[in-house]
Amino acid sequence: MAVGSMIAPVTEIRDSLSRLFREHHRRVLTAAYRITGSMADAEDVAQAVFLRMADGDATPATNAGSYLYRAAINGALDLLRRRKAAPVAPIEDAANVAYVGHGSSPEAEASSRELGRWLRLAIGELPPRAAEMFTLRYLEELGNREIAALMGTSQAVVAVTLHNARSRLKKRLRELEEEKS
Repeated sequence: MAVGSMIAPVTEIRDSLSRLFREHHRRVLTAAYRITGSMADAEDVAQAVFLRMADGDATPATNAGSYLYRAAINGALDLLRRRKAAPVAPIEDAANVAYVGHGSSPEAEASSRELGRWLRLAIGELPPRAAEMFTLRYLEELGNREIAALMGTSQAVVAVTLHNARSRLKKRLRELEEEKS
């Protein structure tokens, strides 16, 4: 094969990856940030997602945007599992936990940050599929129908998985609260 004919496919691949990066980087970064609570960690996750595509380790079958979005969520959840420790920034806004803003007491703000830390820890302990569904539902605010379509399952499976995940999280958060006392 001539060198000139090999350059064209490489250029096309590079251009395709550049386009995917431009179109989806913000969504990938935001999804990872909502889970990790750290921009540095979110950037690492986003970089890993796009590098896997560039290396040819990951090739989306049909919908690249959905693939990248799910890869970001899974990468961020994997990061939490590997660390087994709390990231730095609070998760309150994304997790629909009452956010304690300016003018509130230092105790309330500390409690809110601690709850975010515990929630991250507990999500990281869920089975991977349950953690992904929980994240899509409560952090990314997708409906059960959207989650079912995105994950190739039924709405009933999503509903049951979310119910079980919420139960496990409530139990784990109670345990963490008791450990604190």
